[in-house]
Amino acid sequence: MGPVWRRVVWIALIVVVVLAIALYVLASNLTPIVRARALEMLRSRFASEVEMGEFQVRVLNGISVEGTNLVLRHHGRTDVPPLLVIQKFSGGMSWWSLLQKPWHIRKVELAGMVIHIPPKQDRQFDFAGKKVRNIPVIVDELIAKDGELNLLPGDPQKPIHQFLIHDLAMHSVGLGHSAPFRTRLSNAVPPGEITTDGHFGPWRADDPSQTPLSADYLFDKADLGVFRGISGILSSQGKFSGVLEDIDVQGETITPDFMLSVAGHPIELRTSFQATVDGTKGDTLLHPVIAQFLNTTLVCNGGIVKPAGIQGREILLDVTADDARLEDLLLLAVKSDKPPMTGAVRLSTKFDLPPGKSEVADRLRLDGTFGIAAAQFTSPGIREKLESLSRKGQGKPKDEDAGSAVSELKGRFQLRDAQIRFQHLTFGVTGATVQLAGTYGLRDEKLDFHGTLQLDAKLSQVTTGVKSFLLKPFDSFFRKNGVTELPIKITGTREHPSFGLEFHRKKEEERSAAAKE
Repeated sequence: MGPVWRRVVWIALIVVVVLAIALYVLASNLTPIVRARALEMLRSRFASEVEMGEFQVRVLNGISVEGTNLVLRHHGRTDVPPLLVIQKFSGGMSWWSLLQKPWHIRKVELAGMVIHIPPKQDRQFDFAGKKVRNIPVIVDELIAKDGELNLLPGDPQKPIHQFLIHDLAMHSVGLGHSAPFRTRLSNAVPPGEITTDGHFGPWRADDPSQTPLSADYLFDKADLGVFRGISGILSSQGKFSGVLEDIDVQGETITPDFMLSVAGHPIELRTSFQATVDGTKGDTLLHPVIAQFLNTTLVCNGGIVKPAGIQGREILLDVTADDARLEDLLLLAVKSDKPPMTGAVRLSTKFDLPPGKSEVADRLRLDGTFGIAAAQFTSPGIREKLESLSRKGQGKPKDEDAGSAVSELKGRFQLRDAQIRFQHLTFGVTGATVQLAGTYGLRDEKLDFHGTLQLDAKLSQVTTGVKSFLLKPFDSFFRKNGVTELPIKITGTREHPSFGLEFHRKKEEERSAAAKE
């Protein structure tokens, strides 16, 4: 190698060393400058006191920064959780960006981000006469992984309303406008994947809970089997909009194989709904939910609330149906492959499903009324008994052309601990009316009903021949207000019911009343 080349090499080495020293000196001096600039921007943008752990600026291939333990305390408050915590962050921009306005940061990556939105009573905002300084910075791409959004409840006894953010991507973040985003969340209960596409912001430094939010969502493969007593794989899609503390949601769900384990019959369940999520309380108001399965439609209004001092949520609804089908409802609650009755149902009930670990059928509470028009029993044997009752009630026990099926069935019911208690249960056939009260067990399917049978005909007219003659002396004894009234009972099970007269019941009731006195 000649003298000239040796000089060139030495000069190049000297230049490299000088540049390295210059870059080191620049980076050393740039770190506190950029750190101060970043803190100023964050304080202004979020109206918060800012704490930061490690912070490092590198100047190779543009300007890059890395840091840890970034904490923003809204208005400097230490009596509530910090507004924002970020465990690790990094970002990068080109040298050319320093000459532009606004600055363009190519990419920011966040890990372990946790956002806390306090309840209304814990927000102390005083922005009168204050101006938020506009720092002209745009983040071209913001990536966050493993984050949380926690909406703190007003009642400290209630759990935090938490959204777990699996990953989040935002673009063009800054300058006081909304930013497009896409995020994927892993929902815990029921387990499933949520994907959203929408817009977030602009950030409200005066009141973060009022920051706008809107998006389309897809909730896929949610396993309802985590709720004991029901099963099915639910999918839902829709949209939501509003502000962080008050989000309006509307959408649809489909569960092709929804099933209550107490009956064991899968059906396709579809719903459309409108709801409002109150982030300060963690409550969801439903107005309404329209549920459709087979040939039945139910209208549900109410809410999903967090009861004080109890983990989980309670579902409180008003459920109505003007033209439901009895056979569809029984398919959800009765084990038989063939529903015992059919008919058009009018239904109104309070629906209360408190939180708990037991099966849905054991926790569910219902309290309502129903009416069934043109009810028909599917069992030929029961239909024959009712037609025979109708003939006897009309005083035509041998007339095969007489007799009818049930004309209307109505009553009041309560469901507690998987047992339905009926009150004022009545149904009629031509010539006869039945009034009952009693219970039916969803699990053991046992019947225990007692009441009265009222016949238009006299007692002696319900039969013929010698029996009719022998019963004549008793006509007046059982005749009241123009009808024959007999005490009856229905016991046994759904598959093997037992019908009978209960003449001793009145005496037992009289003895019981006397004993109480």
